[in-house]
Amino acid sequence: MQKFFYMIKISFPDGQVREFEKGVTPMDVALSISEGLARNVLAAKLNDAVVDASTPIDSDASLQLLTWNDEEGKKTFWHSSAHLMAEAIEALYPGTKFGIGPAIENGFYYDIDLGEQEFGSDQFKAIEDKMLELARTKNEYVRTSVSKADAISYFKEKGDEYKLELIDGLADGSITFYNQGNFTDLCRGPHIPNTGFIKSVKLLSVAGAYWRGDEKRKQLTRIYAITFPKAKELEEYLTLLEEAKRRDHRKLGKEMELFAFSEKVGMGLPLWLPKGTLLRERLENFLRRAQVRAGYSPVITPHIASKELYVTSGHYAKYGKDSFQPIHTPDENEEFFLKPMNCPHHCEIYKTKPRSYKDLPLRLAEFGTVYRYEQSGELHGLTRVRGFTQDDAHIFCRPDQVEDEFMKVIDLVLYVFKALGFDSYSAQVSLRDKENREKYIGNDEDWDRAESAIIRSAEAKGLPTVIEYGEAAFYGPKLDFMVKDALGRKWQLGTIQVDYQLPQRFELEYTGSDNMKHRPVMIHRAPFGSLERFVAILIENTAGNFPLWLSPDQIAVLPISEKYEDYANELYLRLQEKDLRGYVDHRNEKMGRKIRDAEIAKVPFMIVVGEKEQAEGIVSVRKKGDGDVGSMTLDAFIAMAQEEIQSLTYEK
Repeated sequence: MQKFFYMIKISFPDGQVREFEKGVTPMDVALSISEGLARNVLAAKLNDAVVDASTPIDSDASLQLLTWNDEEGKKTFWHSSAHLMAEAIEALYPGTKFGIGPAIENGFYYDIDLGEQEFGSDQFKAIEDKMLELARTKNEYVRTSVSKADAISYFKEKGDEYKLELIDGLADGSITFYNQGNFTDLCRGPHIPNTGFIKSVKLLSVAGAYWRGDEKRKQLTRIYAITFPKAKELEEYLTLLEEAKRRDHRKLGKEMELFAFSEKVGMGLPLWLPKGTLLRERLENFLRRAQVRAGYSPVITPHIASKELYVTSGHYAKYGKDSFQPIHTPDENEEFFLKPMNCPHHCEIYKTKPRSYKDLPLRLAEFGTVYRYEQSGELHGLTRVRGFTQDDAHIFCRPDQVEDEFMKVIDLVLYVFKALGFDSYSAQVSLRDKENREKYIGNDEDWDRAESAIIRSAEAKGLPTVIEYGEAAFYGPKLDFMVKDALGRKWQLGTIQVDYQLPQRFELEYTGSDNMKHRPVMIHRAPFGSLERFVAILIENTAGNFPLWLSPDQIAVLPISEKYEDYANELYLRLQEKDLRGYVDHRNEKMGRKIRDAEIAKVPFMIVVGEKEQAEGIVSVRKKGDGDVGSMTLDAFIAMAQEEIQSLTYEK
């Protein structure tokens, strides 16, 4: 009897289309191409979903085979490694209860409850060894669909209340378990084919984490770790970590006397020290000049506002319960909030007088400090704080001006990146979640128009982009700029958003050429994002070696002894007149110590003055990283410094 096979078409990323038997798996497809490829396949992207390499394909589909070279391949690898770590922990610490164990940007973590058992970094080695032992068994990750009743029964018997709580929120028929070796976990997947892919392991740190992020719940032990398919890659990563520690903005910020934190002031509320304030002011002035040239008008708004402002904007309904609590005045009917964002205030500025189509676009810019509550465990130096200053601006324009204005903002953001040495960047188009639309406000038509405008503008500027669904703001889609720093780490910096909703909620209008009332469109933009976070990233990218125009102290004048202090002071006054900043080191220290301290403080230029310099009316110049530059007149040095400033920034 003749056997017939139902064939399906598989489309590949390169545009190739091939036919396979119905029920073929991604791994089968990989094997049909080459055994070498199959050995490296970790998972697959089937249409838009990442799946196990063993998943049967029953209809025509697009397929991408994922390896370690793909972001989604790495994520699957690390999530599978979290399960392996859980298996190792359970073997070494029987009775451990498990929370969640997701992949993160670099590696993974697992939140665990060890009961009364003590745990610290001295136990890392035992877990690492156990993980490698289990990895060598090459146990498969096996997916099983489980009824809700059976899932509850399994974890009740195991005594794991955290998994039971997670199951409670799942619909019957949607629950899956994954098993490898002696460990079974509640999990959607996907996972790598087997544990044998994991060749090197490093536990990185341990911290406390409240269950489900709720400070009122039990604090669990969070173990961070990372794994690699090759030992060499782990070595390279650990070297990178050491360099990251050297560049840590918290360490350098303290050494360079840029900023500080005080428990009495409050967690997550930075104090800008004199040198940090100079750095910050230079950044603000740089952007202010660029904004003036681009047609922005500066505004200032209060640090508090009536609750009604945020009710109108929709922010209170979305974030009210997670923000700082209301400020009450002696009038029991008054409620104020610390300003969490600037945009509602700018809407009210727009409404201060009638607007015509000829008045638009109206560009309002503010370095506005805002306040948002972050859990104490989420705070991290300047990158995650409770009070921060946004380089915020809002453009009110006609619908026909949106794309042009959006592209002008892209130009401004790229100008900022170039001036500050961020040469490697990409853009993320952040759109609505495809399924869950409840967390967004506004109608589909406005959202479609806004999303299309962003995509077209990015294409017109030739920006390398990726599309991420579910990352939009609640009121509109956005373009987020991702920069890569000197260590290859990605950071989200500038952002641009198109908003049809706030103008509607605030009933903003302009009179059109037809003499009718129309609704403007609002564009939100912040090239820095927040000054605090931007400074943190800038410190780590440059290792504190700021360009000359930006350095808080540009020049250190170093007299060899007190006999030459008057000459040193005279030189410094002339430098100040030319807007070159720094200090005279009057300490009774040897010259070697003065030079070394200036190097540690990352001062770009040192001017050494002694008997010869004073007698001849010259200066001896040292440049950080280059050593002696030579002797010259002060005027020649000033010209050299000004030329360097002009070549690096907007001053030219």
